[in-house]
Amino acid sequence: MKSKLSLAQYVKKRNGVPLGASGSMTNMLSRSFGAASFPIFWHYWNPIWGYYLSRNVMRPLASFLPVSLATFLTFLVSGALHDLAVSIVELKTTIFFTPWFGLMGLIVVVSKAAGISYGHVSWPLRAIFNVSFSIVSLGLTYFLEKLYA
Repeated sequence: MKSKLSLAQYVKKRNGVPLGASGSMTNMLSRSFGAASFPIFWHYWNPIWGYYLSRNVMRPLASFLPVSLATFLTFLVSGALHDLAVSIVELKTTIFFTPWFGLMGLIVVVSKAAGISYGHVSWPLRAIFNVSFSIVSLGLTYFLEKLYA
């Protein structure tokens, strides 16, 4: 089922301001970093990319797979598309973003299933938690890439 929201409506819903409006980026960053959980961080992060992933990957997959598996696979697809873009620019095969995004997708699925929320703490602490999940998963991916290279 396709979303009934247009891209402009979707971005306004996520950012609180219209697409391209002054403050759109600031709102996106503030809402993302200050999110009460890592799944909510990703809900607000990059609404334009999220719109297309939701519409063309997540929803079709969720029509026949459990939402948690569809979520994880959507993160893998996003990582693969990032790897493809880097591979084209660098003119060599890159496989870094797929495992990194897969790891972040796993964190999203597990933390959502476990009901992990830190909405009760201040915005700066929520931002530290959300950035930490991204940085730790990035570091682990980098370490494993070097280990198995």
